[in-house]
Amino acid sequence: MDDGSGEEARELFHRASEYAVVLTHPENRGKGSALKSGLRYIQDHFGADCVVATMDADGQHRVSDVLRVCRDAQEHPGSLVLGCRRMKKGVPLRSRFGNTLTRLVFSLCTGSGLYDTQTGLRAFDSALAREPIGISGERYEYEMHVLLECFAGNIPVHEVEVETVYFDGNTSHFDIMRDSYRIYKEILKFSASSFLSFLLDYALYSLLLTLTGNLMTSNIGARVMSASFNYSLNRKLVFCSDSQVGKTIWKYWLLAATILAGNTLVLSVLVNRAGVNRYAAKLCTELLFFFLSWLVQRCMIFRKKECAT
Repeated sequence: MDDGSGEEARELFHRASEYAVVLTHPENRGKGSALKSGLRYIQDHFGADCVVATMDADGQHRVSDVLRVCRDAQEHPGSLVLGCRRMKKGVPLRSRFGNTLTRLVFSLCTGSGLYDTQTGLRAFDSALAREPIGISGERYEYEMHVLLECFAGNIPVHEVEVETVYFDGNTSHFDIMRDSYRIYKEILKFSASSFLSFLLDYALYSLLLTLTGNLMTSNIGARVMSASFNYSLNRKLVFCSDSQVGKTIWKYWLLAATILAGNTLVLSVLVNRAGVNRYAAKLCTELLFFFLSWLVQRCMIFRKKECAT
């Protein structure tokens, strides 16, 4: 895929066109956009019985490993197979740090034990090829979004260990600050929205508890008011959803009711059974349900459009 690579790469793509179809974007549109263009071409020109593999062009993947993940995808139809690189000695510190941080965030969001969430070596059968095309993201954040959608949609994801190849000639256009922000920006915005809603919720909870002395009434009353505030923030500013309010609000309130029930149950257990301070218990329960709420809203409630950053 020639994603606006420029004159310096023209000869390379000319040689590649003798062995494969080379798709071209006149201007650079990003890794996610390039992957989607490739998947659209496959959908239009290949039959149903095929396996699709994606890999980065920075020299980190061996042909033998690409064939391995393809065979595994063929043996596990309907699954996404990841070529898992173990961060061993010799791997640049930036790569190890980035992979560790992303793995931690992804684990907190999904509860999964995936090791290499940033690998560009992936394979899946043609039955799944259509799914990633509609997933948001035009640059490096796109691959993280694909993993999140797979977990939300109960699509099996598993890893096949591949060789970790790093050498002086490895080149990557990944900008550690700019592209890390793209990957994590949604979680950061959601955190800010949740924190503001939490402050409102906690203030109302404390006020109602002081006025009524009733734990359940205070918790439920505060949550109803703060949830309305949170819905508006998340729909417009976090997920940039263009869906009509009527199509999302009932899902949001169903989620809010479910979380409220779980929140209230856990809060009651912590306070009445475990003897935890009522205010400390509130903090613990909010943290417990934070990532569950983000994952469900992102993948099931707000089908977002791209928004300005």
